[in-house]
Amino acid sequence: MNEQQTSPPTTTNISSLKTSIRKLLTTQNAVLVAHYYTDSNIQALTEETGGCIADSLEMARFGTTSTASTLIVCGVRFMGETAKILNPEKRILMPDLQATCSLDERCPSDEFAAFCKQYPNRTKVVYANTSAAVKAQADWVVTSGIALDIIKHLHSQNQKILWAPDRHLGSYIKHVTNADMLLWPGACVVHEEFKSLALKRLRKLHPQAAVLVHPESPASVITQADLVGSTTALIKAVATLPNPEFIVATEEGIFWKMSQIAPHKRLIPAPTAGDGATCESCGHCPWMAMNTLQNLEQTLQDGTGEIHIDSTIREQALKPIERMLAFSKSQ
Repeated sequence: MNEQQTSPPTTTNISSLKTSIRKLLTTQNAVLVAHYYTDSNIQALTEETGGCIADSLEMARFGTTSTASTLIVCGVRFMGETAKILNPEKRILMPDLQATCSLDERCPSDEFAAFCKQYPNRTKVVYANTSAAVKAQADWVVTSGIALDIIKHLHSQNQKILWAPDRHLGSYIKHVTNADMLLWPGACVVHEEFKSLALKRLRKLHPQAAVLVHPESPASVITQADLVGSTTALIKAVATLPNPEFIVATEEGIFWKMSQIAPHKRLIPAPTAGDGATCESCGHCPWMAMNTLQNLEQTLQDGTGEIHIDSTIREQALKPIERMLAFSKSQ
């Protein structure tokens, strides 16, 4: 962990950093594209400067419509790569190129290629949380917000599916659709830690609370949900459901947007604590936390953190992403 993360900025420094970043964004014709899981200061600044705070699907869409020549992607590396795949003419910067994703890390492109060779007649569907090199091997790329609809579509055509990399999301979709799916054995280090027994106890303490669960969570947690959905779906639920309280099983960065749109609702982190745990809920992605105002400013000042992708891989990865975007427009 670097110094910027161990020494959080003061209120005065936050104001100064935001002022500096605003000026740099203007002079460089740049715009911020941030995920719901990033730090609240980054989300606030993104909104204040006309950028985009969204899930990975909307982040991808925004980049293709923005007139900015530079996109600053605040999230994890696969999001920056997706932005570059869709916008090769634009400069794509990230505050920290080391901000990766456990799902991406657990699905190396060479191992995925070997897996695919074993099942040549299956339709290859990969989650957005994968590298450009893995996407380049896929027939479809999906996000949590559209994965269920796409698998339903493929299942209606009697297609057999090879799914990677999140086994919990894949298992949930397989259960809902009854599609023939072979699942890669990956998992998100955050969502996999939500504990079902602790959740049952928490629900008893908060009987009026609705349980909102991201489908990357284990099945034992998903079965207790009042609503299972993408980050966008969970945010909408807080605003539309009548419950005064919500137990939320996803990365806690999402609470900033939830609190903004429903300030009168109480948000309770779903428990991750098990035997020997030192916190009741540790639902934080360490790589999302690598996005800070300090390194965001530094990136804009010196141009570090630029995303580059081999042109052949980019062209191959573009096809399944465009297929997903075209499908989403038809819905």
